[in-house]
Order: sequence, then structure tokens, then C-alpha cells
Amino acid sequence: MLGQYLGFAAILAVAVAAAFGATFLPGSAIPYLGLLPLALGIKAAWQAWKDHRSGKDEEQAQAEEGGPSPLEVAAVTFANGGDNIGVYVPVFATAGVGGMIVYAVVFLVLVAVWCFVGRYFATRPVIAEALARWGHILLPLVLIAIGLLILVEGGAFGL
Repeated sequence: MLGQYLGFAAILAVAVAAAFGATFLPGSAIPYLGLLPLALGIKAAWQAWKDHRSGKDEEQAQAEEGGPSPLEVAAVTFANGGDNIGVYVPVFATAGVGGMIVYAVVFLVLVAVWCFVGRYFATRPVIAEALARWGHILLPLVLIAIGLLILVEGGAFGL
């Protein structure tokens, strides 16, 4: 869990800094930041489609006995957090400082929930199989939905 928190704190720090940088953009440009999660979702959907067509095996090798160190977990969490940063920046930029604080606190609380739920799912073979089978479809759908929501709510393209 320590590694998850370290990695996620780094993701939040980068996203908050980028969101503050986005405040220098004209207000009319902010909704177009929704194009980033939309593009990430389309990319993830394309990759899932290519992997499905090629029959690529998505199972990972077993973790070494004893597990990774907290810094290794933090590094992997941060490295895999590019899509999170891409989603958080436009959300934070449109939420303002108060909204950013609420989001950050909620996200940090939910990291613990996520760790406990992940542990529960990982120990339930039926659930783990279902997530392994459908997870690659859910991620693109969520990213695309977030991108579209930001675009529509911000009034981009006259929506």
C-alpha cells in the first residue's frame, strides 16, 4: 500500500501542477482538454482490439516470492499513471482549487479502498477471471466517457 500511495501522490502532484498551468489558457480552451482522455480511451480501445485479433495472452507472469518493494510499486504506479494524469488535468483545471482539493482527498482515500478491493478480487478466482476477461474493454469505455463528458459540459464544439 505504501508504494501505491507514493506513486499516486506523484501522479496527483504532476496533475495538479499541469492543471495550474492550464489556468493560463483562455477559459474557452479548457473544455478541449477533454480531448486528452478521449484520445487515451480511443488508443486503449484500439490496443485492446489489436490484442484480441492477434490472440495476445494478457496474463502476467507470477510475481517473485516476497513481492516488490514499496519503491518498485511506486515506480510502476507512476509509470502506469500517464492515463490518470491525462484524465485528471482537464478535470482539475475545470474544478478550481476547492474542487481539486476535494478530488485529491477522495482519490487518496479511495487508494486504500482500491488496495483492499483489489486484494479481495485477487483472491476470488471467478471474479479475477471476469476482470481479466473484460477489464481491457472497461478502461477505454470509461476514458472515452470522461473525455466526452468534459467536452459536452464545457461546451466544446458548441455541444
